[in-house]
Amino acid sequence: MENDLEIELKLALPPRQAARFRGHPVLSGIKPARHALHSIYFDTPDFELMRRGIALRVRQVSFHWVQTMKTEGRALGALSHRSEWEMALAGGGNPDFAILPKAALDLLDGVDLNRIVPAFATRFQRTTWQIERDGNHAELALDSGEIQAGEARQKISEVELELKSGSAGFLFDLAAQLLARMPLHTEPRSKAQRGYALCGAITPAPVKAIRPEICPHQSAGEAWNAVMHAALAQMVANVPGALEEADNIEYLHQLRIGLRRLMVGVTLAKAFGQASPAWAPGLGETMRALNPARDWDVFLHDTLPKTRAALGGTLANSFANTPTQSSLEQTLLAQLRDVAASARLQAQAHLLAPAYTRLVLDIGRCLLAEHDDDANDAEDGALEATAWAAALLEKRWLTLRKRCRGFSKLGPTERHMARIAAKKMRYAADAFAPLYGKRGTRFIEALAALQNSLGRANDAHVGARLLDALPKKSAPLSFEFGRLAGALDVEAGRKAQLSGAIWRRLAQSRLFWR
Repeated sequence: MENDLEIELKLALPPRQAARFRGHPVLSGIKPARHALHSIYFDTPDFELMRRGIALRVRQVSFHWVQTMKTEGRALGALSHRSEWEMALAGGGNPDFAILPKAALDLLDGVDLNRIVPAFATRFQRTTWQIERDGNHAELALDSGEIQAGEARQKISEVELELKSGSAGFLFDLAAQLLARMPLHTEPRSKAQRGYALCGAITPAPVKAIRPEICPHQSAGEAWNAVMHAALAQMVANVPGALEEADNIEYLHQLRIGLRRLMVGVTLAKAFGQASPAWAPGLGETMRALNPARDWDVFLHDTLPKTRAALGGTLANSFANTPTQSSLEQTLLAQLRDVAASARLQAQAHLLAPAYTRLVLDIGRCLLAEHDDDANDAEDGALEATAWAAALLEKRWLTLRKRCRGFSKLGPTERHMARIAAKKMRYAADAFAPLYGKRGTRFIEALAALQNSLGRANDAHVGARLLDALPKKSAPLSFEFGRLAGALDVEAGRKAQLSGAIWRRLAQSRLFWR
């Protein structure tokens, strides 16, 4: 029986690349082992184990059965930590709770074990290589097969690196070498999570901002690590949805929020003397690669419908209520959707590219190293989280006040700068809110209102810019694009006036960090 903290990296591999993967130089000279694995996952009919963050699996390996119980772990980008109990099972493919250790049984306290039944299954071919270097030992596994839930099926094609002994950094080294030749990409979901989604136990949804685990007596370094970890987790968790459910634009939106929080986190580190990490430019590159898709999402799903309503429910007005008008409107919409679809495909291509996967691995490795070093912060007399937070919030607030001075006279560029300052202020306030309890609630709500109002005005300006950049395929289309752009300019002006009133309310709010 094993009772360990499992540390592993998991990445997805296009199924057609499996044969090529087996010939990777990292694996040269290492004899692989191959096993056909059939796993049955168990739960109650109402999925009580899943709700507790527990996965219970019985797996057939050759003629033997193995029972495994895992807990939901802490993820760090592609790296995950979780408790695991694994033991040989006699008597076939049903769980035996009598052989579980007390620590595992305690997690099942209150569960009616008689109600636990098969929920879904996986069948795949696992090829493993044992890699040993410089005192480190890792097992690399290539899994190819499928998840089965009733009649539903979903392919499995992924690479797992599990640390057997040594430093977790060894896993990142191996992953980087694999990535240099293979199109691997992030896959934060376990087989169990995917199986539960396939059988309908959970409905996948975009992951919103994750509040970092910080407390007043932490060092600034520990708090920063928690802030960055929460941002990375949000960014990575939304990648599968952005790739597989592109029509749900919230996945890309939440992914970019996590990315933006990482970018803000890099600037926050300067307050306690930390240099900008080598991977920081990759954040900007990713943001620039995703921006066009997000701009078009907002325009088509939010800005355009409102503008259309303001124009009386139609986009083309040259020949009112005629077949020509209807045809022109369809042509206009088709052109907009085609450009948006192209931007979405480019964003997805970036998320699948080695550069993005390398960025996630580099951030994860950095945070893991920083986490290990943070234990010495208190002894070194490092800056405390509360002092760090207060100084940063004050600095952000002064910047926001400066950007909003004379609000009613600000032009589009100045309001855009005010929006960025409000966004950075909000991200910092959200991150440090756990240090202040409920004291910051009203301020953060008022700040969010300002950010949203400024954002809507900016959306109108962005919409006009997008229309202006489109090729004008005909005179009637050119006229209608101009008509839309004019309506957007009017809307931007109206939103700017509303933002001024919201700013005045925020300026009178109590500053919770003082």
